[in-house]
Amino acid sequence: MSRITAAITAVGGYVPDYVLSNDILATMVDTNDEWITSRTGITERRILKDEGKGTSFLAIKAAKDLLAKSNVDPKEIDMVIMATATPDMQVAATGVYVATEIGAVNAFSYDLVAACSSFLFGMSTAAKYIESGRYKKVLLIGGDKMSSIIDYTDRTTCIIFGDGAGAVLFEPNEEGLGVQDEYLRSDGIGRQSLKIDAGGSILPASADTVSNRQHYVFQDGKTVFKFAVSNMAHVSETILQRNNLTGDDIQWLVPHQANKRIIDATARKMNLPEEKVMINIHKYGNTTSGTLPLCLMDYESKLKKGDNLVFAAFGGGFTWGAIYVKWAYNSN
Repeated sequence: MSRITAAITAVGGYVPDYVLSNDILATMVDTNDEWITSRTGITERRILKDEGKGTSFLAIKAAKDLLAKSNVDPKEIDMVIMATATPDMQVAATGVYVATEIGAVNAFSYDLVAACSSFLFGMSTAAKYIESGRYKKVLLIGGDKMSSIIDYTDRTTCIIFGDGAGAVLFEPNEEGLGVQDEYLRSDGIGRQSLKIDAGGSILPASADTVSNRQHYVFQDGKTVFKFAVSNMAHVSETILQRNNLTGDDIQWLVPHQANKRIIDATARKMNLPEEKVMINIHKYGNTTSGTLPLCLMDYESKLKKGDNLVFAAFGGGFTWGAIYVKWAYNSN
């Protein structure tokens, strides 16, 4: 009997309608389009402005898009993993609510949190459940409402992030397609470099934490950039070496969309030309857990069965890694 591998068999996604352009941001903080574009590659990002709607709204939309395109019955889904850094609320897992709302009544669900690496780590988790032979359909959703934790008076962070969600379905494969290898890393040295000070168990919410604006994302940009450039490139190069691959063997790099310069550095390390790199940072910004599946959403029509893809991400904590996948279907 052939070894069971975990293959992506369907993709969906959603971004809000409202476009926050660099020019609009320039009316809010001391910045301009040229400054943002030259440093990040971002020209606009999508923002969920509707009152009372959180990450679950984005995730439900992405999941329903996948279900509609694939004609999958949500009752057949065994598990829903919600990769996010911005859950709707504490304690009650967002993924559980999402599963119920999309009709996945036979699935169990939980949230997975690893900052911008959440979806990448979720891919590893989903693959293991499929490879166990116990589960046949695992829905992995990556989504964040980053606008809910961004200080729009802080030009170092508000220019970077946007809102959005993407979803993929993992199913068993006996053709050798799907997830081939992974190299995942983490290091607590990054704990203070990308964080939200208040709202957790160390510093619970109070009138003082709110007035001190401690519930917004803080980022030591230079430190994060330095670690991201070196480590995301390193794991991507390592995954090639471990599988005796070169840039010529790779059809697509699927990189976390944090900064165009980080993406370019990773591609150079892999000897990949730009036409082999999925890029949508210019129109969505950094959607954190949503970047990788949103890349698949935008590029799905170009993917061919058997294509070699390398997924790579870097996130706060620090967390980072790369996963090698053989694409399992032709979308056309």
